[in-house]
Amino acid sequence: MFDLGWTEMLVIGIVALIVIGPKDLPVMFRTLGQFVGKAKGMAREFSRAMNDAADDAGVKDISKGLRAATNPVNSAMDGVKKAASDLGSFDPDSETGKLAAERAEQTKKIQAATARAAADRKVREAEEAQAKAAELEAAAAPEQKSET
Repeated sequence: MFDLGWTEMLVIGIVALIVIGPKDLPVMFRTLGQFVGKAKGMAREFSRAMNDAADDAGVKDISKGLRAATNPVNSAMDGVKKAASDLGSFDPDSETGKLAAERAEQTKKIQAATARAAADRKVREAEEAQAKAAELEAAAAPEQKSET
């Protein structure tokens, strides 16, 4: 605090012991401790009062804005988090809700049509593969008869 080393404190202690005396030294240290405690309490109270005054004046809002200006990534993430929390609370009876329901229904229809087309393609490919296998078997069958 006062940038005192061990040697300076030892000198001060020896001088205090000589000047004040050994009987009154503990009383003086207790009084000094109480004074330091009161001073720290007053400083804490002053700091709390200044923080309350700053909160009332809107300094936190200004400092938050400055932090957002100096770190745009965090402020953008805060905006994304806020938007994500707002998504869960939309009204299904509003125009947006009706559009969302309509789009969900169209999405299901598209997915069903895509699944149907994929299944039809797989069936067609399987039929083509069976026809090709039948042709190859038919071509291989006369060769086997001629060999025997």
